[in-house]
Amino acid sequence: MTHFIVSDDVERSRRFYTEVLGGRALRSGVPSIVEFYNGWIIINEGGGPTDDKPTVVLETPQDPDRVSSFLNLRVSDIHAVYADWSARGAEFITPPIERGHPEIRCFLRDPDGYLIEVGQTTRPGGWPPKAP
Repeated sequence: MTHFIVSDDVERSRRFYTEVLGGRALRSGVPSIVEFYNGWIIINEGGGPTDDKPTVVLETPQDPDRVSSFLNLRVSDIHAVYADWSARGAEFITPPIERGHPEIRCFLRDPDGYLIEVGQTTRPGGWPPKAP
């Protein structure tokens, strides 16, 4: 899966996803492409409507506290990821919080205000749960 984000500063966002979160730049410039976990993030500038989306304007979040979607990552050791990313400059909203069965999670924002969830399952047998 590829996640597309609009950035006010593509280079700054590419550095965040590579240098802070550990992704690998596949393409620099505008747009930038970052290999991230088992997917990719395309980082591009915003823009006005096009013929295939005639009423859609691409822009960064206007209010970072009002969210309609976010990147959701599952890791095997959330405390190690939290420590590593924090040491490289990531600013988490809270440290990892045990939310009861089945997860521990925390959130951070990228430089444009996009929300990123980092979670670890506490479910025996891991995630996703097996179908009955």
